[in-house]
Amino acid sequence: MGATVVAVVLVGYIVAVLAVQRAILFPHPEPPAGRTRPPDAEQVWLATDLGKIEAWYLPPKRSAPRAPVLIYFHGNGELIDFLPLEFAEPRDWGVGVLLVEFPGYGRSTGRPSQASVAVAALAAFDWTTRQPRIDPARIVAYGRSLGGGAAVIVASRRKPAALILESTFTSVRSFAHQFLVPEFLVRDPFDSLSVLSTYAGPTLLFHGDRDEIVPLAHGRRLAQEARSGHLHVLSCGHNDCPKQWPLIRGFLAANSVLPL
Repeated sequence: MGATVVAVVLVGYIVAVLAVQRAILFPHPEPPAGRTRPPDAEQVWLATDLGKIEAWYLPPKRSAPRAPVLIYFHGNGELIDFLPLEFAEPRDWGVGVLLVEFPGYGRSTGRPSQASVAVAALAAFDWTTRQPRIDPARIVAYGRSLGGGAAVIVASRRKPAALILESTFTSVRSFAHQFLVPEFLVRDPFDSLSVLSTYAGPTLLFHGDRDEIVPLAHGRRLAQEARSGHLHVLSCGHNDCPKQWPLIRGFLAANSVLPL
């Protein structure tokens, strides 16, 4: 009887862990009431086998025959609705911005998981390569927090000109012990640390020295693993780091995405 009880408890624990972890990793907030898409933001629907994924294309303010583009993947508690104003500066440089939603977030269909996020991220990259107004040789993947995992997936399966990671973790498995979860039960590992070593392009990393959610050690390990990576340590936490546009502009110029 004792062994049976232990087995039942163990099975119940495993089932609970598998059921709950995605709700924690992907809180997927609903679109905010009263907030509308900016008039100059083009709504793009990315068709995938998992359904339609929403993205917003913010064109550059400075016209050019074929513009470079930042493909931006946000954090797990965010939506593209919150982001357009943050990207005014690169648009002034002549850079387009594609804000990509996660499956199951906002108005996008599907359910979030590592596999579905990868499908959405790759569909976003492929969309940009088909646009005559975008230079396919100057596409940059940029991810924040969980979105860094999506950007790393793009870097591993496509060929972006550069990669930018902000407040990104090495792997979801590194947090498993905090929730008393064995690493092998993590369904969506987003193992950026191991994948990053396969990307030969330039990588720029930002991480706050007071990050209470993803400690700075994650950023340091990612920078060490990147074949061509540089880490900037910022005086901020996880959700209050301002975008480092001057540093990003210098990085893009140094890697032929922008003119010097």
